[in-house]
Amino acid sequence: MVCAEHKKDIKMEAKATAKFVRYTPRKVNQVLALIRNKRVEKAFIILSFLPKSAVVLVQKVLRSATANVGRLEDFSGLKVKEAWVGNGPILKRMRPGPKGRGMPVKKRTAHLTIVVTDVDVAPERRKKKSVNVKATTEIK
Repeated sequence: MVCAEHKKDIKMEAKATAKFVRYTPRKVNQVLALIRNKRVEKAFIILSFLPKSAVVLVQKVLRSATANVGRLEDFSGLKVKEAWVGNGPILKRMRPGPKGRGMPVKKRTAHLTIVVTDVDVAPERRKKKSVNVKATTEIK
């Protein structure tokens, strides 16, 4: 049984994976580098403006991770904790080359994982404006 004091310390984490996807890991990692350690709301905004083909895959996995937390519609208070991509199996094919030779073609696959967690929603620190108080002259 968890007491009320320790309940505040427990953070929800959810993970979503996509395996054997026909995107190269290098291209997927370029997209993931832009959303790591960002809030989920901001990550979706960033992804909506990127002109990369792997964005479709990353959006799908990120949406799945937020749904696994239980917040499909409301992303407030969620953060992309970890996002990584690994190599999947490489499909090896042959293409015709010069002088009747065969040239190898490697069709790479990827395994993508995104972990989403709750963040403490603290009021943002605002910079206090320093007010220069000048001595006011008395009006005579």
